[in-house]
Amino acid sequence: MGIDLVAGGKSKKTKRTAPKSDDIYLKLLVKLYRFLVRRTGSGFNAVILKRLFMSKVNKPPLSLSRLIRFMKGKEVPPLKVTALRFTERARARIEKAGGECLTFDQLALRAPLGQNTVLLRDPKNAREAVKHFGKAPGVPRSQTKPYVRSKGRKFERARGRRNSRGFRV
Repeated sequence: MGIDLVAGGKSKKTKRTAPKSDDIYLKLLVKLYRFLVRRTGSGFNAVILKRLFMSKVNKPPLSLSRLIRFMKGKEVPPLKVTALRFTERARARIEKAGGECLTFDQLALRAPLGQNTVLLRDPKNAREAVKHFGKAPGVPRSQTKPYVRSKGRKFERARGRRNSRGFRV
């Protein structure tokens, strides 16, 4: 027992090489984009393949309002948008504006090398759970949100939270 140094030593590769999900449609997309990466050598397809492998936490949903903000406008412009899934309202708004909602296999047929496309993603740390990470709540200079049963006057609003109750951190 031990490390076979002749064969290359320890395996330091920790990135995913396949999705953990059992979703058959996702596995078909992976098969398609593996082929495209191998045959085209396109960096765009490699990025999409890598993102298909990602966990749910690392694939945050992109809201339509943020998409509009990226396009520097107030209303939904006529866009062709590709995503793994759309909410009903987002799909309706895009199609009403004269846009199109595409799946990744349709995108692969239309732009196999990713020509005239822009890859966007939402910030990963926008999740509610991330607000609770960091220094313990109550510690000086901590901006961490405490886990509280309720948001009323009696719940974590006494000493240390208000100037009128001794001090405020």
